[in-house]
Amino acid sequence: MKILISADMEGATGVTWPADVLPGTPQWERCRSMFTSDVDAAVRGFHDGGADEVLINEAHWTMRNLLLEDLDERAQMLTGRHKTLSMVEGVQHGDVDGVAFIGYHAGAGMEGVLAHTYLANSITGVWLNDMRASEGLLNAHVVAEYGVPVILVTGDDVACEDALGYAPKAQKVAVKDHVSRYAAVCRTPARTAADIRAAAKDATRLAVRHEPVDGGPFTIALEFDAEHLAMAATVVPGVEQTGERRVAYTSATMYEGIRSFKAVTTIVSAAVEEQYG
Repeated sequence: MKILISADMEGATGVTWPADVLPGTPQWERCRSMFTSDVDAAVRGFHDGGADEVLINEAHWTMRNLLLEDLDERAQMLTGRHKTLSMVEGVQHGDVDGVAFIGYHAGAGMEGVLAHTYLANSITGVWLNDMRASEGLLNAHVVAEYGVPVILVTGDDVACEDALGYAPKAQKVAVKDHVSRYAAVCRTPARTAADIRAAAKDATRLAVRHEPVDGGPFTIALEFDAEHLAMAATVVPGVEQTGERRVAYTSATMYEGIRSFKAVTTIVSAAVEEQYG
Protein backbone atom coordinates (compact mmCIF):
# COMPACT_ATOMS: atom_id res chain seq x y z
CA MET A 1 0.00 0.00 0.00
CA LYS A 2 1.39 3.39 -1.02
CA ILE A 3 0.15 6.71 0.38
CA LEU A 4 0.85 10.13 -1.08
CA ILE A 5 0.90 13.10 1.29
CA SER A 6 0.30 16.53 -0.22
CA ALA A 7 1.79 18.83 2.43
CA ASP A 8 0.76 22.48 2.61
CA MET A 9 1.72 24.83 5.44
CA GLU A 10 -1.07 27.31 6.14
CA GLY A 11 -3.13 24.63 7.83
CA ALA A 12 -0.28 23.34 9.99
CA THR A 13 -0.20 23.35 13.78
CA GLY A 14 0.48 26.79 15.27
CA VAL A 15 0.35 28.70 11.98
CA THR A 16 -1.87 31.81 12.06
CA TRP A 17 -0.28 34.68 10.14
CA PRO A 18 1.74 35.40 6.97
CA ALA A 19 5.23 35.43 8.52
CA ASP A 20 4.59 31.91 9.81
CA VAL A 21 4.64 30.58 6.25
CA LEU A 22 6.88 33.08 4.42
CA PRO A 23 10.22 31.38 3.67
CA GLY A 24 13.21 33.12 5.23
CA THR A 25 11.45 34.77 8.16
CA PRO A 26 12.24 33.85 11.78
CA GLN A 27 8.62 32.77 12.31
CA TRP A 28 8.78 30.46 9.28
CA GLU A 29 11.90 28.84 10.73
CA ARG A 30 10.02 28.29 13.99
CA CYS A 31 6.88 26.94 12.33
CA ARG A 32 8.76 24.56 10.04
CA SER A 33 9.25 22.17 12.94
CA MET A 34 5.52 22.13 13.76
CA PHE A 35 4.70 21.63 10.07
CA THR A 36 7.20 18.76 9.98
CA SER A 37 5.67 17.29 13.15
CA ASP A 38 2.22 17.17 11.51
CA VAL A 39 3.57 15.43 8.41
CA ASP A 40 5.74 13.03 10.41
CA ALA A 41 2.74 12.05 12.54
CA ALA A 42 0.82 11.20 9.37
CA VAL A 43 3.72 9.11 8.06
CA ARG A 44 3.93 7.15 11.30
CA GLY A 45 0.17 6.69 11.42
CA PHE A 46 -0.02 5.35 7.88
CA HIS A 47 2.72 2.84 8.65
CA ASP A 48 0.88 1.91 11.85
CA GLY A 49 -2.11 1.13 9.65
CA GLY A 50 -0.17 -1.11 7.29
CA ALA A 51 1.17 1.19 4.56
CA ASP A 52 4.32 -0.08 2.86
CA GLU A 53 5.38 3.27 1.42
CA VAL A 54 4.62 6.92 2.13
CA LEU A 55 5.71 9.62 -0.31
CA ILE A 56 5.50 13.26 0.82
CA ASN A 57 5.05 15.90 -1.86
CA GLU A 58 5.96 19.37 -0.58
CA ALA A 59 3.20 21.69 -1.74
CA HIS A 60 3.86 25.04 -0.04
CA TRP A 61 5.40 28.13 -1.70
CA THR A 62 8.97 27.18 -2.76
CA MET A 63 8.16 23.57 -1.88
CA ARG A 64 11.26 23.52 0.34
CA ASN A 65 9.93 23.82 3.89
CA LEU A 66 9.86 20.47 5.63
CA LEU A 67 12.82 19.31 7.71
CA LEU A 68 13.80 16.02 6.06
CA GLU A 69 16.14 15.13 8.89
CA ASP A 70 13.25 15.20 11.39
CA LEU A 71 11.02 12.78 9.49
CA ASP A 72 10.53 9.10 10.19
CA GLU A 73 13.25 7.16 8.38
CA ARG A 74 10.64 5.26 6.35
CA ALA A 75 9.41 8.46 4.67
CA GLN A 76 10.37 9.64 1.21
CA MET A 77 10.02 13.30 0.25
CA LEU A 78 9.58 14.97 -3.11
CA THR A 79 10.77 18.52 -2.56
CA GLY A 80 11.23 21.56 -4.79
CA ARG A 81 9.66 23.00 -7.89
CA HIS A 82 8.57 22.48 -10.76
CA LYS A 83 6.15 19.57 -11.05
CA THR A 84 3.63 18.38 -13.62
CA LEU A 85 0.75 18.20 -11.10
CA SER A 86 2.10 20.69 -8.57
CA MET A 87 0.46 19.96 -5.19
CA VAL A 88 -0.48 16.35 -6.01
CA GLU A 89 2.58 15.40 -8.02
CA GLY A 90 3.16 11.65 -7.87
CA VAL A 91 -0.45 10.52 -8.08
CA GLN A 92 -0.24 10.02 -11.84
CA HIS A 93 2.07 6.99 -11.84
CA GLY A 94 -0.57 4.38 -11.02
CA ASP A 95 0.93 3.11 -7.76
CA VAL A 96 -0.77 5.36 -5.17
CA ASP A 97 -3.66 3.91 -3.16
CA GLY A 98 -4.66 6.96 -1.11
CA VAL A 99 -3.90 10.67 -0.78
CA ALA A 100 -3.67 12.77 2.38
CA PHE A 101 -3.99 16.55 2.42
CA ILE A 102 -1.91 17.70 5.39
CA GLY A 103 -1.90 21.37 6.42
CA TYR A 104 -4.68 22.40 4.04
CA HIS A 105 -6.81 25.52 4.35
CA ALA A 106 -9.99 27.17 3.09
CA GLY A 107 -10.16 28.83 -0.31
CA ALA A 108 -9.99 32.43 -1.48
CA GLY A 109 -12.98 34.46 -0.35
CA MET A 110 -13.88 31.98 2.39
CA GLU A 111 -13.50 32.26 6.14
CA GLY A 112 -10.52 30.38 7.50
CA VAL A 113 -6.98 30.88 8.75
CA LEU A 114 -4.84 32.25 5.90
CA ALA A 115 -7.60 31.33 3.44
CA HIS A 116 -6.51 31.64 -0.19
CA THR A 117 -6.27 29.68 -3.42
CA TYR A 118 -2.74 29.44 -4.82
CA LEU A 119 -2.01 33.20 -4.61
CA ALA A 120 -1.98 34.77 -1.15
CA ASN A 121 -4.10 37.83 -1.89
CA SER A 122 -4.64 38.60 -5.60
CA ILE A 123 -7.37 35.99 -6.11
CA THR A 124 -10.64 36.78 -4.34
CA GLY A 125 -12.56 33.73 -5.48
CA VAL A 126 -12.34 30.52 -7.52
CA TRP A 127 -15.26 28.45 -8.80
CA LEU A 128 -15.27 24.96 -10.26
CA ASN A 129 -18.44 24.35 -12.29
CA ASP A 130 -20.06 27.20 -10.30
CA MET A 131 -19.02 25.73 -6.93
CA ARG A 132 -16.69 27.88 -4.83
CA ALA A 133 -13.39 26.01 -4.82
CA SER A 134 -10.52 25.55 -2.42
CA GLU A 135 -7.20 23.94 -3.29
CA GLY A 136 -8.57 20.82 -1.62
CA LEU A 137 -11.55 20.66 -3.95
CA LEU A 138 -9.43 21.26 -7.05
CA ASN A 139 -6.85 18.66 -6.06
CA ALA A 140 -9.51 16.12 -5.07
CA HIS A 141 -10.88 16.26 -8.61
CA VAL A 142 -7.37 15.77 -10.00
CA VAL A 143 -6.63 12.65 -7.95
CA ALA A 144 -10.09 11.23 -8.71
CA GLU A 145 -9.12 11.06 -12.37
CA TYR A 146 -6.41 8.59 -11.34
CA GLY A 147 -8.78 6.50 -9.22
CA VAL A 148 -7.22 7.59 -5.93
CA PRO A 149 -9.34 8.58 -2.90
CA VAL A 150 -8.59 11.40 -0.46
CA ILE A 151 -8.36 9.59 2.89
CA LEU A 152 -7.15 12.23 5.38
CA VAL A 153 -7.39 16.02 5.64
CA THR A 154 -5.81 18.19 8.35
CA GLY A 155 -6.01 21.94 8.85
CA ASP A 156 -8.17 24.37 10.78
CA ASP A 157 -11.78 23.56 11.57
CA VAL A 158 -12.96 25.46 8.48
CA ALA A 159 -10.68 23.42 6.21
CA CYS A 160 -12.09 20.23 7.73
CA GLU A 161 -15.62 21.45 7.12
CA ASP A 162 -14.70 22.32 3.53
CA ALA A 163 -13.39 18.77 3.08
CA LEU A 164 -16.83 17.36 3.86
CA GLY A 165 -17.82 18.58 0.40
CA TYR A 166 -15.05 16.90 -1.59
CA ALA A 167 -13.97 13.98 0.63
CA PRO A 168 -16.87 13.15 2.95
CA LYS A 169 -15.47 9.75 3.97
CA ALA A 170 -11.94 10.98 4.72
CA GLN A 171 -10.63 11.24 8.25
CA LYS A 172 -10.34 14.86 9.36
CA VAL A 173 -8.20 16.46 12.06
CA ALA A 174 -8.60 20.09 13.10
CA VAL A 175 -5.29 21.29 14.57
CA LYS A 176 -6.73 24.74 15.38
CA ASP A 177 -10.04 26.59 15.45
CA HIS A 178 -10.53 29.61 13.20
CA VAL A 179 -11.07 32.98 14.90
CA SER A 180 -10.16 35.25 11.98
CA ARG A 181 -7.96 35.09 8.92
CA TYR A 182 -4.94 35.74 11.13
CA ALA A 183 -5.98 34.24 14.47
CA ALA A 184 -6.86 30.80 15.77
CA VAL A 185 -7.13 28.78 18.95
CA CYS A 186 -4.25 26.33 18.52
CA ARG A 187 -3.59 22.88 19.94
CA THR A 188 -0.05 21.99 21.01
CA PRO A 189 2.19 19.98 18.66
CA ALA A 190 2.15 17.04 21.07
CA ARG A 191 -1.64 16.89 20.95
CA THR A 192 -2.00 17.40 17.20
CA ALA A 193 0.70 14.83 16.44
CA ALA A 194 -1.18 12.23 18.47
CA ASP A 195 -4.48 13.12 16.80
CA ILE A 196 -3.02 13.03 13.29
CA ARG A 197 -1.20 9.75 13.87
CA ALA A 198 -4.37 8.08 15.14
CA ALA A 199 -6.45 9.42 12.24
CA ALA A 200 -3.85 8.36 9.68
CA LYS A 201 -3.79 4.83 11.08
CA ASP A 202 -7.57 4.64 10.78
CA ALA A 203 -7.52 6.24 7.32
CA THR A 204 -5.46 3.43 5.78
CA ARG A 205 -8.62 1.33 5.56
CA LEU A 206 -9.91 3.89 3.04
CA ALA A 207 -6.89 3.54 0.78
CA VAL A 208 -8.62 1.51 -1.91
CA ARG A 209 -8.20 2.50 -5.53
CA HIS A 210 -11.36 2.94 -7.59
CA GLU A 211 -12.17 3.37 -11.24
CA PRO A 212 -10.89 6.70 -12.60
CA VAL A 213 -13.58 9.38 -12.50
CA ASP A 214 -14.30 11.16 -15.76
CA GLY A 215 -16.15 14.18 -14.46
CA GLY A 216 -15.42 16.67 -17.22
CA PRO A 217 -15.74 19.07 -18.74
CA PHE A 218 -14.64 21.48 -16.01
CA THR A 219 -15.22 25.21 -16.12
CA ILE A 220 -12.94 27.12 -13.77
CA ALA A 221 -13.61 30.78 -13.03
CA LEU A 222 -11.32 33.14 -11.15
CA GLU A 223 -11.95 36.57 -9.67
CA PHE A 224 -9.09 38.97 -8.93
CA ASP A 225 -8.71 42.10 -6.81
CA ALA A 226 -7.77 44.25 -9.82
CA GLU A 227 -8.97 44.50 -13.42
CA HIS A 228 -5.51 44.39 -14.99
CA LEU A 229 -4.93 40.93 -13.53
CA ALA A 230 -7.96 39.57 -15.38
CA MET A 231 -6.62 41.06 -18.58
CA ALA A 232 -3.17 39.57 -17.92
CA ALA A 233 -4.67 36.10 -17.39
CA THR A 234 -6.10 36.04 -20.93
CA VAL A 235 -2.58 35.52 -22.23
CA VAL A 236 -3.16 31.84 -21.45
CA PRO A 237 -4.90 30.20 -24.45
CA GLY A 238 -8.56 29.43 -23.78
CA VAL A 239 -8.88 31.90 -20.89
CA GLU A 240 -11.52 34.57 -21.53
CA GLN A 241 -12.38 37.67 -19.54
CA THR A 242 -15.98 37.33 -18.38
CA GLY A 243 -16.22 40.43 -16.19
CA GLU A 244 -14.21 43.42 -15.05
CA ARG A 245 -12.15 41.29 -12.65
CA ARG A 246 -13.15 37.78 -13.77
CA VAL A 247 -11.92 35.17 -16.19
CA ALA A 248 -13.00 31.63 -17.01
CA TYR A 249 -11.88 28.67 -19.08
CA THR A 250 -13.11 25.13 -19.75
CA SER A 251 -10.99 21.97 -19.79
CA ALA A 252 -11.96 18.46 -20.78
CA THR A 253 -10.12 16.98 -17.77
CA MET A 254 -8.87 18.21 -14.41
CA TYR A 255 -5.35 17.26 -15.48
CA GLU A 256 -5.65 19.96 -18.11
CA GLY A 257 -7.65 22.20 -15.79
CA ILE A 258 -5.10 22.27 -12.96
CA ARG A 259 -2.20 22.84 -15.37
CA SER A 260 -4.04 25.78 -16.94
CA PHE A 261 -4.81 27.05 -13.43
CA LYS A 262 -1.11 27.00 -12.61
CA ALA A 263 -0.35 28.89 -15.82
CA VAL A 264 -2.97 31.54 -15.02
CA THR A 265 -1.72 32.06 -11.47
CA THR A 266 1.90 32.28 -12.64
CA ILE A 267 1.02 34.96 -15.20
CA VAL A 268 -1.11 36.87 -12.70
CA SER A 269 1.57 36.73 -10.03
CA ALA A 270 4.05 38.30 -12.43
CA ALA A 271 1.57 41.09 -13.22
CA VAL A 272 1.23 42.27 -9.60
CA GLU A 273 3.05 45.50 -8.78
CA GLU A 274 4.57 45.86 -5.31
CA GLN A 275 2.69 48.99 -4.21
CA TYR A 276 -0.51 49.06 -6.25
CA GLY A 277 -1.21 45.36 -6.67
